[in-house]
Amino acid sequence: MSDAELEEIRKGRLVHLQQQQQQQQQGGAGVPGNGGQDEQRKQQEAEARASILSQILQPEAADRLGRIRLVKASRATDVENRLITLAQSGQLRAKVTEEQLKELLGAVAENNEREGASGGKIVVSRRKGGWDDEDDLLDL
Repeated sequence: MSDAELEEIRKGRLVHLQQQQQQQQQGGAGVPGNGGQDEQRKQQEAEARASILSQILQPEAADRLGRIRLVKASRATDVENRLITLAQSGQLRAKVTEEQLKELLGAVAENNEREGASGGKIVVSRRKGGWDDEDDLLDL
């Protein structure tokens, strides 16, 4: 990714943030009954994210990220956020390949495990001393 592309991304983000700030100053943000503007803002954010991701991902990596979104949207969002942060900070020198995306997925998964996102674990607690094999023989 060239410096010119990164600069273009940064300028787009700056314009977006300035628009948000102007809306907040005008009292447009957070007002009940403001659903149209909220939807428009969400649509603009989604378009901006898609634009940035299309610039920093190779097609194979973008396909993999799309498949991940189908299975686990939260994981895909975490990876997208990290990719966008890396691009905005200038740490990406070239487009992200599928192998690099796999490594990033592994890092995000490890980070989630460390944070205690163990919603999928099952803990089995067994009784101790309550059952005995000899009790079965007495029934005969």
